Amino acid sequence: MLLGALLDAGYSLESLRAGLATLGIDGYDLVQRSVQQHGITGTLFDVIDRAGERPVRNLPLIRSILEHAKLPDGVAQKSLQVFTRLGEAEARIHGMGLDEVHFHEVGAIDTLVDIVGFCLALDEMGIEELYASPLPLGSGTVRTEHGLLPVPAPATLALIAEVGVPTVPLDSGSEMVTPTGAALLTTLATFERPAMRIQSVGYGFGSKEFPWANMVRVWVGEASPASGRRVPQAMQHTDHTGPHDHAHPHVHPHAHPHEHPHEHPHEHPHGHDHPHATGHEHPHSHAHEDESGTGEGSVGKHI
Repeated sequence: MLLGALLDAGYSLESLRAGLATLGIDGYDLVQRSVQQHGITGTLFDVIDRAGERPVRNLPLIRSILEHAKLPDGVAQKSLQVFTRLGEAEARIHGMGLDEVHFHEVGAIDTLVDIVGFCLALDEMGIEELYASPLPLGSGTVRTEHGLLPVPAPATLALIAEVGVPTVPLDSGSEMVTPTGAALLTTLATFERPAMRIQSVGYGFGSKEFPWANMVRVWVGEASPASGRRVPQAMQHTDHTGPHDHAHPHVHPHAHPHEHPHEHPHEHPHGHDHPHATGHEHPHSHAHEDESGTGEGSVGKHI
């Protein structure tokens, strides 16, 4: 959902394909289509895995893939930071060493696309600062490789607690922010709203049905003089729409949360709506994104 929102705000699917091709992984398709929920039109982005069984990836293998990819400066580094924080959270929860963590869903191709693709989009859109709104917690349970777990999933909650992310309650009966979406936002975003001149808006949708539009909204623009910054900035703000709509600079997402046609034990707030949400959310453009279809976020981009 986060990546879908950036595609809807103007990022090119062709650019995304070209950047991801440098990872040296094939057997998947990227799908971008226009959808409408509750009277709002936006983009649903998904990853279709055509390869079936793939090797279980741990952090050293992810690091090797990123080091050998021909990605723009900083993209591999940011992507590895996100994967590392996610791996550290999983390692603490399961009581094992970081390199022992087998990423399961996290090592799946859609998660590589979500994380690397989101970092690529920020780089190629010139977004230098990312802002996000409070994250919706959701409720209920989610099915994972470890069985049924409470929502928020333990890894999601660990990431949120580590940074002290502001949250809002939402009795959705579903996962609103996935571990992948939480890792993206807690690593890359600042949870506050900047003063900005909005230049474009994007809506990234998930496939789950709610009484509200299940989307992440991103605002891209420049920092306004009121921000006190010395240089013009573009800021992107994304929000989730739901029982409440946040107008603060945040990025969510999967989603942070988003859902994929491919099966995930949970939903992410990054470029898709997964059973992991997720999400899911800046030229000193700030992008504000929300992950659950119930919030919003912003990203900052210096231009």
